[in-house]
Amino acid sequence: MASRVLVCDVTLARPRRLLCPTLAACLFVVGMLVVSVAKAEDVVSLTSLLEEMTDRSQLCQFPSPAYTCKQFSSYDRRATSAEDQESWYANWDRSQFVRIDETEDGKEFVLMDTKGPGAIVRFWGTWHGPKGEEFSNGTLRVYLDGNPEPAIEGPVADVIDGGVLTEGPLSQGVSPQTDYRRRGHNLYLPIPYAKHCKVTYQTDVFLDEGGKTGEALYYQINYRTYEPGTKVETFSMDGLKAAQETLKSTQEELTAGGREAGSEWEKTESSGELKAGESMSLAAVESAGAVRRIRVKLAPETSPQALRSTVIKMQFDGEKSVWVPVGDFFGVGYKPQPYQSWYTAYSEDGVMSCEWVMPFAKDCEISLVNLADEPIMVAMAEVSHSPWKWDDRSLHFHSTWRQYTEEVTGGSDSMDLPDGASDKNYVTVEGQGVYAGDTLTLFNGAARWWGEGDEKIYVDGEDFPSHFGTGTEDYYGYAWCRPESFAAPFHAQPEGGGNLKGGFSVNSRYRSLDAIPFERSLQFDMELWHWAATKINYAPTTFFYARPGATTNVAPDAESAKLKVELDVEEFAAK
Repeated sequence: MASRVLVCDVTLARPRRLLCPTLAACLFVVGMLVVSVAKAEDVVSLTSLLEEMTDRSQLCQFPSPAYTCKQFSSYDRRATSAEDQESWYANWDRSQFVRIDETEDGKEFVLMDTKGPGAIVRFWGTWHGPKGEEFSNGTLRVYLDGNPEPAIEGPVADVIDGGVLTEGPLSQGVSPQTDYRRRGHNLYLPIPYAKHCKVTYQTDVFLDEGGKTGEALYYQINYRTYEPGTKVETFSMDGLKAAQETLKSTQEELTAGGREAGSEWEKTESSGELKAGESMSLAAVESAGAVRRIRVKLAPETSPQALRSTVIKMQFDGEKSVWVPVGDFFGVGYKPQPYQSWYTAYSEDGVMSCEWVMPFAKDCEISLVNLADEPIMVAMAEVSHSPWKWDDRSLHFHSTWRQYTEEVTGGSDSMDLPDGASDKNYVTVEGQGVYAGDTLTLFNGAARWWGEGDEKIYVDGEDFPSHFGTGTEDYYGYAWCRPESFAAPFHAQPEGGGNLKGGFSVNSRYRSLDAIPFERSLQFDMELWHWAATKINYAPTTFFYARPGATTNVAPDAESAKLKVELDVEEFAAK
């Protein structure tokens, strides 16, 4: 954040008579000082964005200054309308650009071109050379505010994931066990700009603009555009150097994941047997506040059925807003695997935890319900909460879960167009809010890749999605359908064994600076684009914040949560 200036806090009552000119002038000067300091505080900069990234309470307030979040990507440009099903699932999501600029030094392929004020907040990519050759690692350039000289320039792999700008976790690939040529690469370092941003790629290797031959560059760039008049301090390498202290503390905090309990936090604790069909209260607060942390441990903690058939329920200010199986809510699905992200974790000793901030104006209730036919033991449950001043920017926390059970897939022998692909709705929200992330738990019925499909996110009734992706694994931060486990602050795959061999996989993406505000509505669809004609259990969990009165199209589904979880691929395929 910008440096603070100490000024007097002056409160003026409506005068009953005119003030003397001298006093009026003094008060005017003081008032202008206060206004100017407020404006200085509102400047968006690299430092302020880094600090925002580690402030979890930012997501549960509608953003000020207001911004939109959209995406540039290399999605197949033949996909223009859902009404044309033949092209809507077109899959050459590589080397597709905004345009080609002819320069004195040759062609520059434009990945992104947009007006500010704004900021790049996530850059994902993967790449390979033509016909099995080595990737050229061509030059990535970021031009800001119309300056003909790039603010950032270097080999694309080095800029995104090679230490040119920073190290992990804000700049890193996925699992080191994944062959480098098959990794997804992620850059979360924010790149703010006051007026304009253009990103280009240049290489001497042949690039086919249509994406079918030559070198392949796959990319997704998420960016904010702030409301007009927002003051933004444009990124520079000198500014990055000056922000090293803040950058270092941000990296350390994101890596640590957790946080110390505040002195004002209160904690409720529960434990005991939870009988079949019964519920257990974890917290009931009857004053304004915010949930800060939830921790749950079941016994035995490795029971897949308990993780799916034990549901966490929440309501805030009388509105039911959370109904999700605990394993899905905490990011492991129904096969426990230790991992840690910025918002959720599963520890070695079986403790599931989340760090979402969940404010409420009057009261909240949190409980567990056992939908299974047998009792379970809640070895430990803790809910920590603290005071919160509710205002007209405060948002309620929401989480939904649904399962597409034994969904039949079409399969395809072509990289181009599939047979039987379809858009699966994660959630549709009506109201004002901020989309904050999702977890996808699935059981794959065949030893073929299930996630060729792209995300499509429509904000406020868009005819065409402002987020159109390049593949499900790309959305979740990795690439090339790799099965290796990984965990980072904002994306995780605790288990990926079902990706290529069939069976269970779980992916999560959590949003920070790339959260998506919406004024009226948000619709999130993901293409289910499978390489095999088989079936799949496909269960997305969503996380978002919304103003009171918001509604969704996803209702509690006890019947699906009660189903016996799938563990054996052959048994599942034979059904």
